[in-house]
Amino acid sequence: MEQLLQYDESIFLYLNNLGAAQWDTLWLIITHKFSFIPLYAILLALIYKKFGWKSLLLFMVVIALMITFTDQITNVFKRGFQRPRPCRVAHLELQMRFIAVRCGKYGFFSGHSSNTMAAAIFAGLLFKAYYKYLIFVLILWSLIVAYSRIYVGVHYPLDIICGLSFGAISGYAFYKLGQMLKAKYIKN
Repeated sequence: MEQLLQYDESIFLYLNNLGAAQWDTLWLIITHKFSFIPLYAILLALIYKKFGWKSLLLFMVVIALMITFTDQITNVFKRGFQRPRPCRVAHLELQMRFIAVRCGKYGFFSGHSSNTMAAAIFAGLLFKAYYKYLIFVLILWSLIVAYSRIYVGVHYPLDIICGLSFGAISGYAFYKLGQMLKAKYIKN
């Protein structure tokens, strides 16, 4: 396990140090949670357009439950494992680029990664009959957001990989839940 954590730290330092000052503002925008609002608004508009207002309301509840679930489970893991974020590790301070606005206490696993991947899988599956390649675009968006967490100095690669994996599983499970509830309560 110790060897795995050392590899994780080495890969983090490599990826984090790929950054350059001229790109910092872009990555700070990408990693900021309010940057996601336009994409989410578009996805909600598409739900309304393709499925109607009843389905929109139902899916909004399911999405809210999904994001709450992924966010809270992420916090349980962070408090349970108590793995300090890279920006809290003294021996990394002079080796890394830290450009985030703040540095939380614990980082395993990444909430940004789990939330964005859950949203990507949920929406991608929801719209697969209408927009065949949308899921790939959304997964790419999630991966970019996930990398931004390494770039700004607040997560290790394992935090990201575990967050993305948990998000993918959650997104699929809540998609299935949404489909089940839609079939049961919304008659077209």
